[in-house]
Amino acid sequence: MKRELSYGIAALKNRSALKLAIWSIPEILPTAIYGVAVAKATDSFLAGHAWQGIAWLGGLVATACLGAAGAHQVYGRLGEIVEPLRDDLVRRVVSSALHTGDTAAVARLNRQVEIVRDTFAGLVLVVRSFAVTLVGVLAGLLSLAPAIAGFVVPPFLLGFLASLAVLGLAADRVRASLQADEDLAAAAGMTFSGVRDITATGSEEFAEHLTGRPIEAQADAERALARVAALRTLCFAIGGWAPLLILLAAGPWLVGRGVSTGTLLGGLTYVLVGLQPALSTVMGALGDSGLRYVVTLGRILSVQSPEATPRTAAPLTCEVQTTGLTFAYGPAAEPVIEDLHLIVPEGEHLAVVGPSGIGKSTLAGLICGMLQPTGGQVLIGGVPTHTVAPDTRVLIPQEAYVFGATVMENLNYLLPDATPSEVQQAIDAVGSGALVDRIGGLQAQVKPNDLSAGERQLIALTRAYLSPAALVVLDEATCYLDPEAERRAEEAFATRGGTLIVIAHRITSALRARKILVMDGNRAALGTHTSLLHSSPLYQELQGHWHPTETLPSQPAPGFQIQPAS
Repeated sequence: MKRELSYGIAALKNRSALKLAIWSIPEILPTAIYGVAVAKATDSFLAGHAWQGIAWLGGLVATACLGAAGAHQVYGRLGEIVEPLRDDLVRRVVSSALHTGDTAAVARLNRQVEIVRDTFAGLVLVVRSFAVTLVGVLAGLLSLAPAIAGFVVPPFLLGFLASLAVLGLAADRVRASLQADEDLAAAAGMTFSGVRDITATGSEEFAEHLTGRPIEAQADAERALARVAALRTLCFAIGGWAPLLILLAAGPWLVGRGVSTGTLLGGLTYVLVGLQPALSTVMGALGDSGLRYVVTLGRILSVQSPEATPRTAAPLTCEVQTTGLTFAYGPAAEPVIEDLHLIVPEGEHLAVVGPSGIGKSTLAGLICGMLQPTGGQVLIGGVPTHTVAPDTRVLIPQEAYVFGATVMENLNYLLPDATPSEVQQAIDAVGSGALVDRIGGLQAQVKPNDLSAGERQLIALTRAYLSPAALVVLDEATCYLDPEAERRAEEAFATRGGTLIVIAHRITSALRARKILVMDGNRAALGTHTSLLHSSPLYQELQGHWHPTETLPSQPAPGFQIQPAS
């Protein structure tokens, strides 16, 4: 908790926080005076001095206007404090996801960052308001009648302290809720990413079971949070309603000792308008928002930054090797990939073909470290794939990502220090020059929604070509391009250097590769176009009646190895 509090305090060490504190001072006056004004106005009306009572009420309205002006300025300063904190957390989450492959990053970015931002803002307002109210009410009660303060303050503090005692239990419940949320996001994300493979292997029932358990766990966690909320309600009854009942019960005794009716009513006003709302707000903030802030921020900060994440050195080669590679979407599901032994030497060009939903994208995800094997391992240059430095490889999926920035910023995102000539060479090689010109040049602003799927693929392909990655995986990354544009892009990557793995969308992609991996259920066959036409019925079926007119590429150097499943 110390780390989370220190982070919040650091966010308050700026000019905006000081301005917020200064603008809170005008609110103390109306808080301190409203009980006194009600008491004086009541006594004046009872004594027949109507105009004197109206004057007291008018003074209360005037001070309330002063407090409202201060509150208006407070909300303006709040945004200047909170938004930089949110921006810093977003940078932390995105950077961590890019460098560690954090599967819970979506939950952190979409929900948990917003929880921290909102709860931090709420805590700032609550602490400020509670301090203002407490100072103002105590000053008003002591100036009005110290005896009333003796009846009101002790039960108020008792309820507040009781709510603090519940925080430990509540913290456990919040942690359980956040863990359940992350587990659900991870299970759902894995299931959605493997929809085609799940359909192909008939694992729908298991997929439903896989996501059903975390859904139930999240529901149980939320019910536990509701029970903690009931305990907080009891604490509020002690601190918020008990002072009112005690003061009402002691009313005759106080009146008998010279306390006027107006003074008693003023004390009740301090309880109902000041202390009771303040206690409700601070309990809600500490018992709900405060806990969510501490627990959620703790989970975000616990993810190591890129500088602190242990990394292996960049692999000496970009040879891809799988040993006994097996992957299934759950312990009871049929494996999508089973006991695959494959070596793709550095500098080679491999095409992966097979029916839709057979596991080609799953293999791409395993090679790039986005999925963890159920059995066996994947190595890049002898290094486990999930520990390989991120700039060693690049994956372009079917749905290419383009962001709202300049064309140059989209293209050099993976190589920020690329020279203009290097960028232009990548554009010329991939064949995206006409698109760049149509958008308006390298400094023109990209509007992703105005681009077709094929145009987004061209930008992403150029970005990947320009990157320093020695291993490129194209997962149907040219499926929205016409055959000629696809040919040009794939040939550019084939002559770029490094290792190229293409998840083929068209059979022509297989002809351009030096080796072809045919995936057939949980089996696989590796060979050349000619050899597979004789040995693989599935490849013959995929080939169909298509007859290439171009010359087949020369045979590759030896080095590819594959062993059938045992």
